[in-house]
Amino acid sequence: MRGSGLIGPALLAQRGHLFPWAAVAFGTGIGLWFALRFEPEPAHYGAVLGLGIVALGLALWRDAAHAPLAIGLALIAAGFVVAGARAHLVAAPVLEFRYHGPVQGRVVDLDRSSSDNPRLLLDHVVLDGVAPDRTPAQVRISLTGEAPEIALDPGTVVILTAHLSPPAGPTEPGGFDFRRFAWFKRIGAVGYSRTPILTLIPARPSGLEIAVNRLRKVLSAAIRDRVEGDAGGYAAAVLTGDRSGLSETANQTMRDSNLYHLVSISGAHMTVLVAFVFALVRYGVALVPPVALRVSAKKVAALVALPVAAFYLALAGRDMATERAFVMVAVALGAILLDRQALTLRSVAMAAVIVLALRPEGLMNPGFQMSFAASAALVVVFSEVRALPREGRGLHRVLLPVAALALSSLVAGTASAPYGAANYNRVAHYGVPANLLAGPAMGILVMPGGVLLMILAPIGLERPAVWMVDYGARFILWVAEIVASIPGAVSAVPTPPAAVLPLITFGGAMVMIWQGRGRWIGLAGPLLALVLWAGVERPVLLVADTGGLIGVMGPEGRVLSKPQGDSYAAEAWLMSDGEIVTQSDAHSRQGLETRDRITRVSLPGAELIFVTGQTAHARLDGCDGADILIANVELETPLPCETYDLARLRETGALSGRLREGVLTLDTAAARAGKRLWSTQ
Repeated sequence: MRGSGLIGPALLAQRGHLFPWAAVAFGTGIGLWFALRFEPEPAHYGAVLGLGIVALGLALWRDAAHAPLAIGLALIAAGFVVAGARAHLVAAPVLEFRYHGPVQGRVVDLDRSSSDNPRLLLDHVVLDGVAPDRTPAQVRISLTGEAPEIALDPGTVVILTAHLSPPAGPTEPGGFDFRRFAWFKRIGAVGYSRTPILTLIPARPSGLEIAVNRLRKVLSAAIRDRVEGDAGGYAAAVLTGDRSGLSETANQTMRDSNLYHLVSISGAHMTVLVAFVFALVRYGVALVPPVALRVSAKKVAALVALPVAAFYLALAGRDMATERAFVMVAVALGAILLDRQALTLRSVAMAAVIVLALRPEGLMNPGFQMSFAASAALVVVFSEVRALPREGRGLHRVLLPVAALALSSLVAGTASAPYGAANYNRVAHYGVPANLLAGPAMGILVMPGGVLLMILAPIGLERPAVWMVDYGARFILWVAEIVASIPGAVSAVPTPPAAVLPLITFGGAMVMIWQGRGRWIGLAGPLLALVLWAGVERPVLLVADTGGLIGVMGPEGRVLSKPQGDSYAAEAWLMSDGEIVTQSDAHSRQGLETRDRITRVSLPGAELIFVTGQTAHARLDGCDGADILIANVELETPLPCETYDLARLRETGALSGRLREGVLTLDTAAARAGKRLWSTQ
């Protein structure tokens, strides 16, 4: 039976092109679960699951034209349930108080924090005086101050003295919630240590994850021994996934030049690696005529390349982008083995569904968003390019690879730019020329050299491979440094409203997946998102959950109450405002006057007093005429004004103040986040 009305015929015309919508529907269900401000009960999951089953039944019962709608509804329900199941499966204790004392644990990984300090991830944690059923499954500790720079093998059991606290909530209402990130990583406490680390039990084989992490560290150290400086750190990062050897300065220049995707292992790395191994094996077989006449060189190459890709995935640490790349590569190699052609846009969708089914929290991950946006756009654009007539020889053939590289940089950069800007508040303006210069070095020198290094190092013939990796890495870092130093290379943008990325995603999916002229309706999504983003208004007042920092919007931008301290909140606020300034610079602006640790702020419809310390508060006469009082200490007696002391801020979280009809209205992080698993511990 053919569908009636407009929807039925429209869907029938899309037959053969609907599978990519499965990823969109599945991701929509996951997104709806994360958007909730309450934790669903079993009855809610039962209702959603029932709706999905009914939808599947309708898909079998209804005509073929309308079946995709029912299947899409079932996939939305499936995404919702899978997200909830994953959140409960990873549940682990979260530290409920601030802790200072001995910490014992097994080293899972060693990396670097954003402040360039070594950072330990420990499991099998033991805390003094804390019951095992209340002890976090994993803790993350930065080694600061006098803590020595150490080399610890994963699997080593250590003991140290550390300051620990529960994962922090959003720095402002609606901001990034680190508690959610930590929940899915099973990190129940974070902190720092300034003391020496003692080894209780040396590293020993114990579990696949520890073994892979130890192998990563061994290979990374071997690479850095042969390639010095940031070039060695970069080579280790792209070949093993260990970024601890790359300085924060180098990381920042890679970001500012839009080349950071060459640091984080992604589809480009996986593709280059697999293509090199595939070509090496295929032409190696062809060089042996008796073998080449009896077996398919392509299939042998595919059989060798697939486990290499799987090993690279495990070594890289199962990053979202790497998982996506592996699934797509596996589909392509599987198609070769089965003598079939891989439908590339379908492989992107299949990769998205598989990655999200395994880790639905990845939907909120910037790397996932940028990786899949770039991959889908590249597949669609190059499928259109391949359909164009090919004529000409000579110069045309020479320029074609250059044009393809330029087009891929432009397409990938354009598709991923909104997600990068929304998550990181930065836009790199010279990404296309930077990628044109640095991209070939990755494909011609670094990745092939890395493969040859792994093959030749055991027999002592690695010198040519080391040269390839060394000079390729140095060239890429040099390009990044030159591009990042160009005036205006980077600009800042404010954090967009919550609706912006969904509008861009659904609109982009419509343009890329839908067949026919109707696809251009999807452009309305990004255009509306651009309008909303351009009109975003930042809060006039921000208050940290510690009560130790406030920020007021002034004529020069955000003015901060102190030049240092609460730096995490300060940096997050300024980034979300779309400003590239330091905390000290923001403090030096006009707009706040502080005397004897008392700051008075006049806002439309409200007078505010900000007090730090018990001594300063004791000098006040009640609220001293203010409508709102903010203090970083606990107050013992009630006051005749709206009071946010340290005790109340622990309940409300960070505050933001906006002007609504000329009146200051306060919002709290707790109210915006709601009662979720990660916010109720």
